Amino acid sequence: MAKWTVIGLFIGIIAGVGAIIFYVLIQFVTNFMLGGITGFYPPNPAGEAISPTTINPNFWLVPLSTALGGLATGLIVYRFAPEAEGHGTDEAIAAFHRKDGKIRRRIPVVKAIASALTIGSGGSGGREGPTAQIAAGFGSFVGDALKLPVRDRRIAVAVGIGAGIGSIFKSPFGGAMLSGEILYSGGDFETEALIPSFIASPIGYVIFASYAGFSPIFGNSVSYSFNHPANLLFYALLGVACGIVGRAYTTSFYSIRRIFSAFNIPRFAKPVIGLAISGVIGIFFPEVLGLGYGFLQYLINGQINLIGINFVTAPILVVLLLVVFFKIVATSLTVGSGGSAGVFAPSLVIGGFVGAAFWVALNGVLPGVIPVPAPLVIVGMVALFGGVGRVPIAVILMVSEMTGTLSLLAPSMVAVVISYFVVGPKYTIYRSQVAKRSDSPAHRGEYNVPLLTKIFVSDAMNHNVLTFSPDDAVESAYQAMLDRGFRGVPIVQSGKAVGIATMSDLLRVPREQMASTPIKSVMTQNLLTAYPDESLLAALDRMTTHGVGRLPVVSRMSGELAGMITRTDVIKAYNRAVELLSKSEQT
Repeated sequence: MAKWTVIGLFIGIIAGVGAIIFYVLIQFVTNFMLGGITGFYPPNPAGEAISPTTINPNFWLVPLSTALGGLATGLIVYRFAPEAEGHGTDEAIAAFHRKDGKIRRRIPVVKAIASALTIGSGGSGGREGPTAQIAAGFGSFVGDALKLPVRDRRIAVAVGIGAGIGSIFKSPFGGAMLSGEILYSGGDFETEALIPSFIASPIGYVIFASYAGFSPIFGNSVSYSFNHPANLLFYALLGVACGIVGRAYTTSFYSIRRIFSAFNIPRFAKPVIGLAISGVIGIFFPEVLGLGYGFLQYLINGQINLIGINFVTAPILVVLLLVVFFKIVATSLTVGSGGSAGVFAPSLVIGGFVGAAFWVALNGVLPGVIPVPAPLVIVGMVALFGGVGRVPIAVILMVSEMTGTLSLLAPSMVAVVISYFVVGPKYTIYRSQVAKRSDSPAHRGEYNVPLLTKIFVSDAMNHNVLTFSPDDAVESAYQAMLDRGFRGVPIVQSGKAVGIATMSDLLRVPREQMASTPIKSVMTQNLLTAYPDESLLAALDRMTTHGVGRLPVVSRMSGELAGMITRTDVIKAYNRAVELLSKSEQT
């Protein structure tokens, strides 16, 4: 507890400070690039600083801004840290499972700069990935600096992921839960990360909120209360819709990523193309540019009339659905081409617009059944990312903290569980996730060794043992072992094992003296033994520690020889047990 208190404290401080630096960097680049070039400043949500006023924007210059951001991102990433491309949370998850928790020191810095350029120029992405990598990278550094075991370094990385995301989204509780949940796609949980995350995430949140304000990101304007149980049906249908859209989102994302991977052009040029096309979409749908949180705020506030300002001739339902479609495409192009940004924020935006479109359609059929769009917008945010991110528990808590309301817990739970199962683990947005702990290289040993603790020496030992007495000649033992291919035999007197003789022991005697030399002169008398009722793990550990390949098995009560066990016997018994387990799982 003392160790993790100190480590959690350090990670929390870095998460909070890193979130502030990254937050300021994004605002600066946005105002300098997207705002400076086009005159368009994306709106910010209620819980953040008011963005500069947009006056006479020239949307035709948006592709120029995004292309320049893609060029700068490509040059920085592929020159200094190619691992910083894409959404950083996935790389942090991969570090936990497959890299012993190791993250190169430069990656958080490169990721922060590249992501600020990607998002600030108008690219469609989120800020959770870079913040998670900053804190996770520091967790890896702490593990190296303190010479922590590999297991502890992995936990420090997981704590960093949760603390970074919990800080930047002002969601300490949800961020802490996320640290254990986001590593797995099949519903498993890294429980060891919880305690240090409950230390690190609140500290990061307090530090970041001391700068950015303690108001939830989307303010405290939601006053809707859930008091009509029949409406759960509509939230269930929204969950189905979000699950279907979630599948389309991840399919589009990884399809476009494969297309860009196949392009035979310099890697640094790929983000230029991806972000330029995203910029073209942004000419007509500025809602897809940047984080998109300000447009979500419009939906939560019921200001749907402010959506589609560049596409005023279409019905609002069509506009909302087009934003969903183009946000998916723009995010896939931005991040899938090699741009550096997260996928959490786009997921929330996509889900929020699905919820708003659902509200418009529902209000057209059953006017007033849910009087304002906010509940469906918020639940849509929860349901979509809960499905594609495979984090149903954490996202419910996070969005509740981000919107300042707990009144939608029941509808959120219904929608997110349905979306979670509709999406399924195959369509996760984080491909570095594994289904469960036993599938993770980080835990593979834990699921092999315990099996050896459940098999006893008596199940694996050889009962029919060739033995000799101390007074037998070395020649007789040598010839018998040579004929049968044995490498060691126990030496028994009055039924009790008094020593062991190996082939190397016997070969120390010159060939011409073997017939006259008793075995007791060359046998090992300090005998290591095993007992029939102890585990194979204990016997194998004893053999490994002392560098021997076999142990006489003796009765715990009388000391009489009961058999022999070798490393080969242990392996055979283990393989038999694994085969039986596999057959039982198949049936």
